[in-house]
Amino acid sequence: MGPRAMRVCVDIQAAIAQRAGVGRYTQTLVEHLARTADADELALFYFDFRRKGSPFSGAALRERPVRWCPGRLVQGAWKTFNWPPFDWFAGGYDVYHFPNFILPPLRMGRAVVTIHDMGFMRFPLFVEDRNLRYLEKKIRRTVKSVDAIITVSEFSAREIEELLEVDRAKIHAIHEGVGPKFAPPGEEAVARMRTELGLERPYLLTVGTIEPRKNLPLLIEAFEQLTDFEGYLVVVGGRGWKCDFLYQRMLNSPRAVDIRYFGYAEDHQIVPLYAGAELFVFPSLYEGFGLPPLEAMACGAPVVSAAGGSLKEVVGGGACVVDGYEADAWGEAIRSLLADTAARERLAAKGRKHAARYTWDETARKTWAVYRQLV
Repeated sequence: MGPRAMRVCVDIQAAIAQRAGVGRYTQTLVEHLARTADADELALFYFDFRRKGSPFSGAALRERPVRWCPGRLVQGAWKTFNWPPFDWFAGGYDVYHFPNFILPPLRMGRAVVTIHDMGFMRFPLFVEDRNLRYLEKKIRRTVKSVDAIITVSEFSAREIEELLEVDRAKIHAIHEGVGPKFAPPGEEAVARMRTELGLERPYLLTVGTIEPRKNLPLLIEAFEQLTDFEGYLVVVGGRGWKCDFLYQRMLNSPRAVDIRYFGYAEDHQIVPLYAGAELFVFPSLYEGFGLPPLEAMACGAPVVSAAGGSLKEVVGGGACVVDGYEADAWGEAIRSLLADTAARERLAAKGRKHAARYTWDETARKTWAVYRQLV
């Protein structure tokens, strides 16, 4: 006789509120959890006072939206009073998974939280002030109260263990995956994208929310040194926090006319953007995982990446990794690859092979195993 069916509830509020970062992780994880649920029940909870609905569909999913009570009011009460219990709204389940760092008040069931990185403790000046205060206030209670912590790399697992003094046995490092849509799209799709976005010349590409941790000024400085490269620097990413000076840095660059900022790219644009780049460049100071360089590899772009945070662990087997953050070193690494088509092709092939190791199906399978272990 096999194990009994589990009833699992995932808080998907982040997927309702944001398209990048934690929101994207939540949405993609849930889609793959649903495919691997088997006899287990997967329920999705969210506040939907504005009646926008969820981004999910599927027979294996049971949605539990709350429309009679404003979510912000309840979330404010959770932050201030640690009340009322989450399960008052969501109902009773064996396991509750909270993918966005913090555990709300909970009376029953086993609790899992995903802590993506410890950047808010390593680089507090880079974090939005209100979010920093919230995380600092709630994170230690969260790690003490939850039954299991999921994080997205071995690096982040070590950070959580060290900075929050958590028993390592409570932490489960489960890599994120690269979705099947991230694959070389063909020359016609790249040509359409170039026409749509006005990219008639070669370009370097970086992707990520515009915020200080992504280290955009270093990339701009390195780009300014590439006086023999007559192409563009393309910056793709939604507006983040503490980012006004980053926009000014782009506008004030001597090569401002060659810097193209496109904001958040839609799904039909991002794959050919990756595929059409001469190089994908990612100088981030700190990452809990680092999904954009892996997606770029999967689409056929050669990748130049920093080693910060988890990046050497996650992308090091398929990228040109630059140690340190000296603009001269970055400029030289980029210049040497731009001058050597064969080297870029070898790096691209290496990157595609490396990215194929990361799948969301495997992420979902290991996540279900954490749930099962608790029950």
